[in-house]
Amino acid sequence: MPLAVPIAPVSVLASAAPSVRVAQAGGERPANDRSGSSLPSDSPGSGLSDDPPQRPPSVIRYPTEMRPLPGSLDAVPVFNSNSPELVLSEGILLSTFPSIGRHDFRAHLDHAFEGRFDIFSHHISRARTEAETRSLFQGIIVENPTDRPVRLEVLQGASFLTRPDALFLELPDYVDNPLGTVFSGPGSRTVDRVLRGRRQSNWPALTVLEPYESRMLMNLPIPAGTVVPTSNGRSTLLRLFSDGPVYVASLAMFAPNNADGSERIPTLEEWRGLLDRGLLVEPRDLPPTPLAEIETAPRAIYSRVAGVSIGSRWEALITDNADADRLTVPAPGEAISYGISTLHRGRLGSGQVQSAEMVRRYDDTAVAFHGNYGVEYALSIPLLNSSERWREVTIAIQTPIKENTINNGALNFFDPPEDRIFFRGTVRLRYNNDRGRPVTRYVHLVQRRGQLGEPLVILRMPPGDLRLVELDLIYPPDATPPQVVSIRTEN
Repeated sequence: MPLAVPIAPVSVLASAAPSVRVAQAGGERPANDRSGSSLPSDSPGSGLSDDPPQRPPSVIRYPTEMRPLPGSLDAVPVFNSNSPELVLSEGILLSTFPSIGRHDFRAHLDHAFEGRFDIFSHHISRARTEAETRSLFQGIIVENPTDRPVRLEVLQGASFLTRPDALFLELPDYVDNPLGTVFSGPGSRTVDRVLRGRRQSNWPALTVLEPYESRMLMNLPIPAGTVVPTSNGRSTLLRLFSDGPVYVASLAMFAPNNADGSERIPTLEEWRGLLDRGLLVEPRDLPPTPLAEIETAPRAIYSRVAGVSIGSRWEALITDNADADRLTVPAPGEAISYGISTLHRGRLGSGQVQSAEMVRRYDDTAVAFHGNYGVEYALSIPLLNSSERWREVTIAIQTPIKENTINNGALNFFDPPEDRIFFRGTVRLRYNNDRGRPVTRYVHLVQRRGQLGEPLVILRMPPGDLRLVELDLIYPPDATPPQVVSIRTEN
């Protein structure tokens, strides 16, 4: 019987594939970017770096057959609050309440949720002076607009701050994460909890909203801190079910003061007053480039999302074609790749844009949900070795240089990768190992721009072997798309 091949940290794994160095990438090396900003960018940042000088990276070609990812997003609506990401004033971040009877009619999108829906939120508070260190609260309010009780269930959910909950830590590229104790940034930690099917205890499993009743689903601070300049972020992801229509709003309010000058938590009445009489939060993020111009504009601005998107989960059965029930492993030395969170200017030769549709949005926010943050990708890969020889097959997640098309059947990577983290989050893997034993593993993955990536799974497959590998991840708010999943047969 063949020996099992353990999955090891990156330092002891062989390279995922032989690579060919084809060119030197000119220009100055960008500064480190550890901010965790979730905005896809076509214009890499620049600035000073305290790191010692390094040689300019070489471009590496990774030969692969790039295919569109099978399946599609489901029809679950998502309350999607991410614009403006940096919140500097009080007001309305996102409201799906009706505008009738409210001061700022532009701020209310009039969309009720019923059945399964998600709430995704990612915002930052910043203090530049001591006068700005007053705690900022984020409130999420829900209302039953009907004359009968509505049951609202929180199926899974998590919300974390950068400080003190989930600092951006320097982590190895691959770390086994069986208990969810490995994370870097609030987005990484939040989606890890939901991937494991957990619900934080501060959310009750069931809330009954009486007729026309409003409740605070969330009333939590995003404290900037007292040492200036400083900032803090909060990432939130909830999966919910309602047996009747509910309206939802995300609001920002600085902590009210008690008579002695100390801060207190805002009340439901204060949040209701802000919802009814408040304005959209200012300043706004950059408005998006129109989709008709996004592929030709000198600089594309995807912008951030504030609205209702469609799609909580992308389920994919990866096979040879739509009529097949298995994926034949590639020939030795060859690979097949599938995009994750591909963009209008980042199709990577797949011809596929995975950005979720927006059915409600503010005019100055993203036209589509570029990035699919908080969306679960559930990939089932039934691998078949149809040859008459043993095959060693690897599966890796990679972060290629963002391109729309690829030349001569190859993705491009950097050697060394740029020192800018483009992905940090946990991946779940389920498969039978080479001893035939079922394995479930959680691996926290960190990748930089242009990082080739090491194997997450290594399988030694005898002739005729059929092996199902399930790969699941929730795309984390602290990532920059796109990535690929590559299946390769080693020489």
